[in-house]
Amino acid sequence: MDKIDELKKIVNDSSNIVFFGGAGVSTESNIPDFRSETGLYKTKNNYSYQPEVMLSHTFFKNHPEDFFEFYKAKMIFKDAKPNAAHYALAELEKRGKVKTVITQNIDGLHQAAGSKNVLELHGSVHRNYCLSCGKHFDLDYVVNSNSSIPKCDECGGMIRPDVVLYEEGLDNEVINKTVQYIRQADVLIVGGTSLVVYPAAGLIRYFSGSKLVLINKSTTPYDKDADLIIDDSIGKVLKSVIE
Repeated sequence: MDKIDELKKIVNDSSNIVFFGGAGVSTESNIPDFRSETGLYKTKNNYSYQPEVMLSHTFFKNHPEDFFEFYKAKMIFKDAKPNAAHYALAELEKRGKVKTVITQNIDGLHQAAGSKNVLELHGSVHRNYCLSCGKHFDLDYVVNSNSSIPKCDECGGMIRPDVVLYEEGLDNEVINKTVQYIRQADVLIVGGTSLVVYPAAGLIRYFSGSKLVLINKSTTPYDKDADLIIDDSIGKVLKSVIE
């Protein structure tokens, strides 16, 4: 049995699947990842700080103008469309197979493809709020802001994206739900993530179901625990599963 057939059988036999995805799920929508050779951390940029620094809580607080310049240029991809992986997961949810999608991405593409139950570990570029009065704003408001720092139209306070920056903790409610879903899952499919960024990567440890499947272009620290490893395009693999 080849690996795609094996994955099809695993999916067909289960109605309690959790999908855990990283940046590799969105690279097929032309959103660069962080750590690969063509990723954000390896490609040359014109800033005098490293991306990790510019995406930190301290940098946001101390250099908001520079933060927003970098954030708008490198973290927002308004024209990105869901790819085959996003659509396949939405379809598997509709068929009662996938219970939830847990994502480290902030692009909202799972929801755009039709997934209803999505847990966003690192927040979303589509949600923004005023630090002073708490009013919520959509992505267009931030992108189209005339000022270099988006300001609230109600109180004039600074708006920040509802994304988790370096030095910040993950949202407790999201973490608790994630742990609960992973604990109860029969099958955990992990895709497009190197599983080296904590605390997100550590969440895999809560899985004690029957099948751990890894779909990734590079090796991960969990390869030795996996029941099935597929080293191929995640869009291609998941599309084959639903056909």
